[in-house]
Amino acid sequence: MEKIRRLRERIDALDDDILRILSHRAELAIRVGHVKRRTGLAARSSDRERAILHRIGRVNAGPLENAAVRRIFRVIVQESRRAAIRELRK
Repeated sequence: MEKIRRLRERIDALDDDILRILSHRAELAIRVGHVKRRTGLAARSSDRERAILHRIGRVNAGPLENAAVRRIFRVIVQESRRAAIRELRK
């Protein structure tokens, strides 16, 4: 049971790291949104989103399947864009 506890503590630490990284990514997406607004570009770039998903699938070394990783990143991209739009409405 001690081994499980230690492994779960490592998972918890990784979850904390993931949250920090996601927050940083959202902050960068907000900055991109500000630049897009100033330059008159659309808030959403389907080409960029496709490129992200393609790149993620290409660099994925497992053990998660590419389809699972792409689903996760679709949500990450959507929520980052949502944060940027919300910030721009302030």
